[in-house]
Amino acid sequence: MVSQRTLRSLTKAVGVGLHSGQRVELTLRPAAPDTGIVFRRVDLPEPVEIPVNARSVTDTRLASTISNGGAKVHTIEHLMSACAGLGLDNLYVDITAEEVPILDGSAASFVYLLQSAGVVQQPVPKRFVRVLRPVEVREGAGAQLKWARLEPYHGYKLSFEIEFDHPAVSSTGQRFEFDFGTGQYAREIARARTFGFTRDVEMMRSHGLALGGGLDNAIVMDDVKVLNADGLRYQDEFVKHKILDAIGDLYILGRPLLAAYSAFRSGHALNNQLIRALLEQPDAYEEVSFNRDSEAPRGFAELAPAW
Repeated sequence: MVSQRTLRSLTKAVGVGLHSGQRVELTLRPAAPDTGIVFRRVDLPEPVEIPVNARSVTDTRLASTISNGGAKVHTIEHLMSACAGLGLDNLYVDITAEEVPILDGSAASFVYLLQSAGVVQQPVPKRFVRVLRPVEVREGAGAQLKWARLEPYHGYKLSFEIEFDHPAVSSTGQRFEFDFGTGQYAREIARARTFGFTRDVEMMRSHGLALGGGLDNAIVMDDVKVLNADGLRYQDEFVKHKILDAIGDLYILGRPLLAAYSAFRSGHALNNQLIRALLEQPDAYEEVSFNRDSEAPRGFAELAPAW
């Protein structure tokens, strides 16, 4: 049986929010089967639980934000990406502020935290969402066109293309495809960092954003080059980070996907529109489980290898 997974023990991290600049403590705790991933704002007078699902997303400007009533958690996509990469189904995330800490700007620190706590199987079948026919969302036209699509596939693969007219980005690969069946998420995707341009920083900070950003948690570029002294972690780190984000955004669905995802210049908003569009078409998907490991797509029954 391909089983659900949770943590063996709790683990903690402390950092700052990328946009808020606030200090935040994060405690990741095991959860019972069929709990899903649930954020808990433990800094409020009465702790508020915010279950992760497509309709809990209430803001997608520069990050994915989930809400329950007046309680919010911003920038959940890197942690969600790490959970997807390790196949974690059930988890409580206790948080002491409105934003998940950015840590090093990638999902690698979250993968390390989760694997340090230990990933264990639970005696309940994992439930997948299998896409049965293509679903697509589009925005803009001509030079402004963006789109994202899900198509049937026995497994889970993602193909992403970016288009940035910038010397530092143009000199790297702007298209990449990643298949979860390789079991190489931690090595190939998780270390890709978020990125931004110095010309945008002043504008963003005037709007109360990027207050915690810097060279230690993002790739930063001026008009011609990367400013980080250590350069890039991958030759195609920019497009790999967009895949990392997409993995996290799509995992907000609440179930692992069996599908081929492809996108051109997509972002948090379009990714969320895509999973909402899928849910609005009941004939476009079905929920499935696998009673035998041999029935599952390659790589889905095994626990991800440790670092």
